[in-house]
Amino acid sequence: MIFKQLKEVLTKAGLEEIGALGEDFDPNVHHAVMTVCSDAVESGKVAEVFQKGYMLNKKVIRPSMVKVAQ
Repeated sequence: MIFKQLKEVLTKAGLEEIGALGEDFDPNVHHAVMTVCSDAVESGKVAEVFQKGYMLNKKVIRPSMVKVAQ
């Protein structure tokens, strides 16, 4: 219950999670730490998320740490 209330307060303050899985790699909001050759995921798309990223009022405060398909 407390977590839900905290999440609501942060959302109202302008905090939002950066979507990453399956999206095109964007170096402005994603930090690529690995690459992988994959037939299941298109080249240049995010294959796996290691750490969620967040934006506060449309400014990146922590980029998503991701694995990118080649």
